[in-house]
Amino acid sequence: MSTVFTIGEALIDFIPAVKGVELKSVDSFQKAAGGAPANVACAVSKLGGRSAFIGKLGADAFGDFLVDTMKGIGVDTSFVLRTDEANTALAFVSLKADGNRDFSFYRNPSADMLLSEEEIGDWFSVGDILHFCSVDLIEAPVKYAHFKAIRTAKSAGAIISFDPNVRLPLWRDPEECRRTILEFLPLSHIVKISDEELTFITGIEDEKEAIASLFVGDVQHVVYTRGAEGAAWFTKEFEVSVPGNLVDAEDTTGAGDSFIGALLFQLHLLTDVQQQISRERAEELLTFANAAAAITTTRPGAIPSLPTFSEVVAFQ
Repeated sequence: MSTVFTIGEALIDFIPAVKGVELKSVDSFQKAAGGAPANVACAVSKLGGRSAFIGKLGADAFGDFLVDTMKGIGVDTSFVLRTDEANTALAFVSLKADGNRDFSFYRNPSADMLLSEEEIGDWFSVGDILHFCSVDLIEAPVKYAHFKAIRTAKSAGAIISFDPNVRLPLWRDPEECRRTILEFLPLSHIVKISDEELTFITGIEDEKEAIASLFVGDVQHVVYTRGAEGAAWFTKEFEVSVPGNLVDAEDTTGAGDSFIGALLFQLHLLTDVQQQISRERAEELLTFANAAAAITTTRPGAIPSLPTFSEVVAFQ
């Protein structure tokens, strides 16, 4: 079995005890492990796959908690570095009545931002997958660690997966965020993008034109998510879509990470990803990933809400 590597931020989400209250009015929070790349690694492992997380955490109690959480789910944390130069990142979350979120981040800087390219090793093999997001592509050492990891993984024959996962409050300028995403986009084989991000990233209003514009550089697959409306898979040869699942959403935190984690879990079981994704297989992959994301929204938090393989199969 190959390994799904994820690189970037692992952080602490502080989830409010009540929904429908602005962040400034929340009285109490519950601590939960989070950070999109860490969530994805945990999603893969919880489904029964092999995953590893690459990142840097503070030499603090929150860093200990994150390592223990990932280890407890089965994620390989041997690529996690620790530092006393900065603390582990924190994110305070407020939940709207519909389960959607607002964030307030504490990371100026945080330990994840200090991961350097010199700390990236020759860790990858043919058939592995390296997945990353845009939060840690800000102008900091970790951005260049991503470049190094992508180059190294590609040289080894690994597949590169990119979920922009736009978080504008973490950027000085929205245009800088957009430019950086477009800089990394051509380095990826698989791009997962949401309907909320498509126009912002591409600058194109027409949905089909915007999706077509994503096929640059090495991009061969675009996975387009529409929330409760379902998801679609695009290649230059075919397009397939599946409907969403109607559930009573409690908390959407981690739903997108559960989706891409479920997708990568299935892909890392294939012997040749590029040759084995037909229209029919893409539909199966999307259906499975949609089910995983739907289950995640019915539970609070990110990592604690991720489903097992048997739960996804039973839900479909």
